Amino acid sequence: MATKTDPTTTRTVLEPLLTFDLTIHSHASIKSVAISPISTNSQYFIYLGTSSGSLLLLSTNPENPNDKTPTKDPKSTLDFDVSFRNVSLIKSVSVADLGVETVLVLDDIGKVIVLCDGFLFMTDSGLVQPVKKLGFLKGVSFISKRIKSSELECSDLFSVSSLEGSTASSRILSRLGGGIRANGVKSKDFVQKSEGDYVFAVVVGKKLMLIELRVGKNDKEVDLMVLKEMQCVDGVKTIVWINDSIIVGTVNGYSLFSCVTGLSGVIFTLPDGSSLPLLKLLWKEKKVLLLVDNVGIVVDAHGQPVGGSLVFRKGPDSVGELASYVVVVRDGKMELYHKKSGSCVQTVSFGSEGVGPCIVADEESGNGKLVAVVTPTKVICYCRVPTEEQIKDLLRKKNFKEAISLVEELKSDGEMSNEMLSFVHAQVGFLLLFDLHFEEAVNHFLQSETMQPSEVFPFIMRDPNRWSLLEPILGFASSPVPLEDVVDDGLMAIQRAIFLKKAGVDTTVNEDFLLNPPTRADLLELAIKNMSRYLEVSREKILTSSVREGVDTLLMYLYRALNRVDDMEKLASSGNSCIVEELETLLDESGHLRTLAFLFASKGMSSKALAIWRILARNYSSGLWKDPAKHELPEGNTNVISGREIAAIEAAKILEALSDQDLVLQHLGWIADVNPVLAVQVLTSEKRVDQLSPDEVIAAIDPKKVEILQRYLQWLIEDQDSCDTQFHTLYALSLAKSAIETFEVESTSQDPDGGRLEETGISDFGRSSIFQSPVRERLQIFLQSSDLYDPEEVLELIEGSELWLEKLEDSEAAELYCAEIGRPDAYMQLLDMYLDPQNGKEPMFNAAVRLLHNHGESLDPLQVLETLSPDMPLQLASDTILRMLRARLHHHRQGQIVHNLSRALDVDAKLARLEERSRHVQINDESLCDLCHARLGTKLFAMYPDDTVVCYKCFRRLGESTSVTGRDFKRDPLFKPGWLVTRESRNRALYRTPDSYTSLVASKFQKMSGLL
Repeated sequence: MATKTDPTTTRTVLEPLLTFDLTIHSHASIKSVAISPISTNSQYFIYLGTSSGSLLLLSTNPENPNDKTPTKDPKSTLDFDVSFRNVSLIKSVSVADLGVETVLVLDDIGKVIVLCDGFLFMTDSGLVQPVKKLGFLKGVSFISKRIKSSELECSDLFSVSSLEGSTASSRILSRLGGGIRANGVKSKDFVQKSEGDYVFAVVVGKKLMLIELRVGKNDKEVDLMVLKEMQCVDGVKTIVWINDSIIVGTVNGYSLFSCVTGLSGVIFTLPDGSSLPLLKLLWKEKKVLLLVDNVGIVVDAHGQPVGGSLVFRKGPDSVGELASYVVVVRDGKMELYHKKSGSCVQTVSFGSEGVGPCIVADEESGNGKLVAVVTPTKVICYCRVPTEEQIKDLLRKKNFKEAISLVEELKSDGEMSNEMLSFVHAQVGFLLLFDLHFEEAVNHFLQSETMQPSEVFPFIMRDPNRWSLLEPILGFASSPVPLEDVVDDGLMAIQRAIFLKKAGVDTTVNEDFLLNPPTRADLLELAIKNMSRYLEVSREKILTSSVREGVDTLLMYLYRALNRVDDMEKLASSGNSCIVEELETLLDESGHLRTLAFLFASKGMSSKALAIWRILARNYSSGLWKDPAKHELPEGNTNVISGREIAAIEAAKILEALSDQDLVLQHLGWIADVNPVLAVQVLTSEKRVDQLSPDEVIAAIDPKKVEILQRYLQWLIEDQDSCDTQFHTLYALSLAKSAIETFEVESTSQDPDGGRLEETGISDFGRSSIFQSPVRERLQIFLQSSDLYDPEEVLELIEGSELWLEKLEDSEAAELYCAEIGRPDAYMQLLDMYLDPQNGKEPMFNAAVRLLHNHGESLDPLQVLETLSPDMPLQLASDTILRMLRARLHHHRQGQIVHNLSRALDVDAKLARLEERSRHVQINDESLCDLCHARLGTKLFAMYPDDTVVCYKCFRRLGESTSVTGRDFKRDPLFKPGWLVTRESRNRALYRTPDSYTSLVASKFQKMSGLL
């Protein structure tokens, strides 16, 4: 007998193991078959029941056959024949004269039950002992062993069976002792109170009997006991018993019987003209497969359909089970269907269509390795191919989709680990890579959880390199080569396939490549894009330091090959593990200086990064950028930033965090030339750990960059709270100088008619790109808020300037400025300017009178008389002098009053102190210490200001300032009414501070001022 694989087969799950030809040993035909694995070794027993009533025992060892090399039969039209030497006929015994219908192997006890000629027979598994008739049952047509999915779902028939629920014959049997030995002798040695492991349902005519096979302690004595008898349907063709349900099939349909209640129900009926019913117990899932023509319906123990149905090509003669597959045979063909997907994965031809009815047998566990297919004269055994070999075979055939599907099925069934699934994904990915399917290859790489990015390093950089010594996690048959070589080899294979196709030879090259051959550039670009996609995802994984360095460095290689400048700069400017030594020369020679600058900065090589930004800013006109960067502003406006400014911005970002003062000041100048605001940000940055030296910074600022200096000084004074008078004075002088220059520019820019500044021709010189307010406003605010600058230097700078003369015209502002200076000589200088203005201007007598009226009392009359101009009107001069003299006399008298009041208060205080010190304290024999309550007598004692008296011992413990009451007189002084003077003004003065006392005296003199 020969076998042939159908060309539609997608997998090779089974391969032929042996063939046994019964015609060599007998002229009978095979009617039944059973397979039993030997637990002690890898050997299998195969039992064949023949039409002549014989039982044959065959033996085979799939793992160590005598000869597994297939031999070709020249006369066969099939692919190959299998050697007959893989199987041994051990023994043959005769059971009865008629054919053996069923063979049941009880592996646990080493027994075999045979249904032949309506009787049940038993023998040992090795067919050594004589065959004995089992019990008294006659006319048995079918037998099925009870299969339990779990003990919880099964009832104990021994306990539920009773005399009331049994038939007359079963009651008679129970009265006679409850059981019959296999040799026909009554036995009472089997005392059992529960159901055993070997319970069967047998069909006898229209009756359904539930029997139990009980084995003695020595496994030699066997007792057959009837547990229950119930009415059955006529014409049973197939039977399966699972849990408490017995499913039987007839030509009319399928029915379910309860082994507990004996009740029955119809699962469904078969239509007219249907093929014979067929039931198959699926051991692995503990479900039942019901056949309706060519459709298999899976039901549970209650007869309810579960899952989908299996659609076969034809109605099968027999059904078997092998792991995740259902095996069906008919017309010399065996087909394997996957249980879940329902797809046919393998078709094998083992005979011609007229071979006759076929039977398939499997191992009882449903997850074995061997399947036997039986024709009337021959037995062909197929061995399950190891899953690893199945996967390798699919990969060799480049059936990648089926290979992945197989692995996923095995994983879902718990037969394969997640690591193996990842390995297959990676293997498929590399095979697709060599077939130039780069996108699909990377998709599989990403689905592999165990594949390391280092596996693809050799495809990007030629060996030897920095990462050549990294050992691969996964091993592959094909040696990795650079992508250029992969593309070249693939194109050669395409050209070869085109030539072979023209010659009429089929190839495995993709048909699309043959019809439309791709170019080398397109393939290489596609390969690099997908390889970079894989490395981008790999960056998110947890990797070792060396692998992470390789991922980032080689990703930069790929970006450069595609000239993806944005991605290069994004990678270089973010946190990365790139190796600078591997990329510096590459980026420099290719002209990607921006990327190199970002990379230097990310690695802390600030000096090199700043040098590149300086070069780019200087030579931007011949640089890399073609289009300026655009930033969208509100209302649809667009701000175009030049390349020089972009370079300055990036350099400023580096300098803001640097504490290296020399490096910061080295690059400050060119950044200030590009954008003063950036220079200010660098100098005033709070990001650096150690701030720059203010003296060094001020010295390094270009004197022409006045705004930068002013903003830096403002930051020192306002943000850093600097109290250095040098900085305050320098800031005031700088503001004053800028204000003077601004005023002069504004004055010269006015039109001949004396009009205001032309808005269209002249910009606002009081504003700059750094400050938001005019310089004169900033000067005024600073002079008001600071008192640490030198006013003389400021006054000397602005005196005589146009700004000063303008201020003189505003007398209130001029007086306010002098008040801010806070010295009388400032008013004298202002008075002198009012009376003797320069540049031929008229004296401002009214302003001078106003000044003397408001502040004349604080001026020296002699200096004022010397300053008064002879041209000043006499009336104005006399009024001014009289007011000054009165103010002077007023101040003199105020001083005398304050002096005399102070003396009076001092005398009163001394008097009160003297009175307090002159107080007497009387102590007698009854006087007690206020703390320890001891009698004072002649002891030393002390008295506190709150009149508490303590002995000297307690005084030493309490101290001088704290009394018995806990009051601390240093922190909380005590004032007694007797200590204070009686006059109200003096009484208040004792409680006031010197400042409040001065205010009190001044208020009294205010009342007196009306008399002057």
